[in-house]
Amino acid sequence: MASKATRLEHDLLGDLAVPADAYYGVQTARALENFRISGVQLRLYPNFIKGLAMTKLGAARANFDTGGFSKEILTAIEGACNEIIDGKLHDQFQLDVYQGGAGTSTNMNANEVIANRALELMGHKKGEYKYCDPHDHVNRSQSTNDSYPTAMHIGMALGNAEVIAAFNQLIDAFRAKGEEFSNILKMGRTQLQDAVPMTLGQEFTAFAETLADEVKALENIRKVLCEVSMGGTAIGTGLNAPPEYAHKCADHLAKITNLPIKLARNLIEATQDTQAFVLYSSVQKSLAIKLAKVGNDLRLLSSGPRCGLHEINLPAVQPGSSIMPGKVNPVIPEVTNMVAYRVIGNDLVVTLSAEGGQLQLNAFEPVIAAAIFESQTLLVNAARTLRVYCIEGITANPEVCKHYIDSSIGTVTALNPVIGYDKATELAAEALKSGEGIIELVREKHILSDKQLDEILNPATLTGSGR
Repeated sequence: MASKATRLEHDLLGDLAVPADAYYGVQTARALENFRISGVQLRLYPNFIKGLAMTKLGAARANFDTGGFSKEILTAIEGACNEIIDGKLHDQFQLDVYQGGAGTSTNMNANEVIANRALELMGHKKGEYKYCDPHDHVNRSQSTNDSYPTAMHIGMALGNAEVIAAFNQLIDAFRAKGEEFSNILKMGRTQLQDAVPMTLGQEFTAFAETLADEVKALENIRKVLCEVSMGGTAIGTGLNAPPEYAHKCADHLAKITNLPIKLARNLIEATQDTQAFVLYSSVQKSLAIKLAKVGNDLRLLSSGPRCGLHEINLPAVQPGSSIMPGKVNPVIPEVTNMVAYRVIGNDLVVTLSAEGGQLQLNAFEPVIAAAIFESQTLLVNAARTLRVYCIEGITANPEVCKHYIDSSIGTVTALNPVIGYDKATELAAEALKSGEGIIELVREKHILSDKQLDEILNPATLTGSGR
């Protein structure tokens, strides 16, 4: 069998054969050999790749503005970058997300792919870098140390919008169920013990609102992702970048991304700082915690069907056991919780990586990128899965909810203002001992009239919905 055609490229370490049809070049080829770690490739996180292309596009326009290269080169780089932004050539980003070098391999992957596609658009062959070079043109006025984290910021801002959209749809589904279940009275519980009455609708509306609070946090945190260090180059001093380049690049990026991009106040500090990633990851973690709590509650409320709470029914999406006939498990809330645990773990990765930075650069930004982009992907998919395969199909068991209301000791709390705490406590103790319901005892002992009971036990009064 004939060997695959190659082209010869050269770098600091010498010559290396690169597949002739590859848009990446020699430095990417070396990194493909060096970093076989997770098997997770950059192309699985398209927002990151789009962020790289947007960063390079902004840099190219700023370089042209400052006289860095010709209109012909700019037009070719723009064409290549726009194709990547549109989703093309992502298969050329095959590097492992785990890589040493503070992202240099990923930055060069982008530089080489853009340069080789630009060459084709100019009518040249891949590898003819004298016409458009990965370093001298695509990476002009840049270092990995400013372009790579800028691409992370932009990619995360793009992903953040997707997370917000997915969770807004999930929140709407919970609100719809809150409306559907608004007239179903049930017992609330604290510490897994009977508390006081509420409606099932209130419970589902609360699920919506707890997630809505997290979406607001995601919206507010976006601004920290929009501060970039472009123009700082290697350590923030701006070496090899024209004086006006940094501000021009930030302005171009704002137009390209439609995000409120602004230049960091101190580029030396910004080059070594990873606070934006720590803050954003912490908001992801907070969302994951809320999501897991909701998953826990859904599993409890649907437990049974005969020996659990059984107040709601989750849609049956697959058989639950290989040995127990008829068993159906809450697999969708379970997988949602698994996602939450992974996101929480990824936040620890970000925390430790941020702490590990030294002097003028943090070398661990690639694993920060891997953790945050994975969390975004997981959260988007989990929100969609939970909504489509669980929440939208949930049904209630009103008769079960009514049974718990009728038999619960918790309803005695509503009688406190009328009969007093001591008398209510005495009734609760007797009900526990005899097995009778509170209302049943009140009627037997003629403590309150039926009219008084009707007023006290009015659903609107019990649940606060009448206020």
